[in-house]
Amino acid sequence: MKGKKLIDPSDLTTTEIEDLIKLANQIIQNEEKYSKCCENKLLATLFYEPSTRTRFSFEAAMLRLGGKVIGFSEPNSSSVAKGESISDTIQTVCCYADIIAMRHPKEGSAYVAANASTVSFINAGDGGHFHPTQTLTDLLTISNLKGRLDNLVIGLCGDLKFGRTVHSLIKAMSRYQNITFIFISPEELQVPDYIKKEVLEKNKLKYDESTNLEEVISKLDILYMTRVQKERFFNESDYIRLKDMFILDLEKLKNAKKDLTILHPLPRVNEISTEIDDDPRAAYFKQAKFGMYIRMALILKFLGIEVD
Repeated sequence: MKGKKLIDPSDLTTTEIEDLIKLANQIIQNEEKYSKCCENKLLATLFYEPSTRTRFSFEAAMLRLGGKVIGFSEPNSSSVAKGESISDTIQTVCCYADIIAMRHPKEGSAYVAANASTVSFINAGDGGHFHPTQTLTDLLTISNLKGRLDNLVIGLCGDLKFGRTVHSLIKAMSRYQNITFIFISPEELQVPDYIKKEVLEKNKLKYDESTNLEEVISKLDILYMTRVQKERFFNESDYIRLKDMFILDLEKLKNAKKDLTILHPLPRVNEISTEIDDDPRAAYFKQAKFGMYIRMALILKFLGIEVD
């Protein structure tokens, strides 16, 4: 995988994903063994919009591997504020860094950046398109907590129109056997038609749509909650009207399976009540930690670093 560019989940084969999951689990079991692997290596984190988990987990991953980090956390602190293009920024950063992780609010920006990059490039989220490292996080989490990546009924709830984590997960899970999706959202925030046609229908995947979480929760092996994203709305009144349509609380969990796994890419606003946090089915903070380990594995693979 050395020198590879990761833009969307399909850029990795299922074999490569399995190798990343295997390596991440090896790091979890013996983190000290990998603590100096990236000495004299630099990761550039270029974040054109706010982020906590993704940026911190990339930076923590590199630092825990013994490497160093450069970059910016908002564009006004870089030459972007002077009008520099993405392509020029990337080509400049390639002069200094060994690997780049970039987040940008515009769909398609990752393609532009990857084409300009002469070092390994990782899309850390581009608008409403894809978020492949969150998907890898989700796959590692599901693999560890459910023991499999097939034969699952997955409920996706909330903003399914603009949610890049949702789009990426659907695309990734479409390659595994006997996956059924249940999409729970208001009609205005349903999964886009292009995802239905190009991913679900093309791969003959089973899916259903609902506007009522309580009616379908008993069927689910995994419930993947998402927030309604204020930053993706052009009309604030639409955001206010839709933002609290789905709030997961203990009452709604009464009919859920005892081994349901509740995931959320975070940040949450109020779509999961804090009373859920102590429920053994809540796994979203575990999920956040798995994100660091899968990014450690990805950095090692993309830099071509082998550890005996």
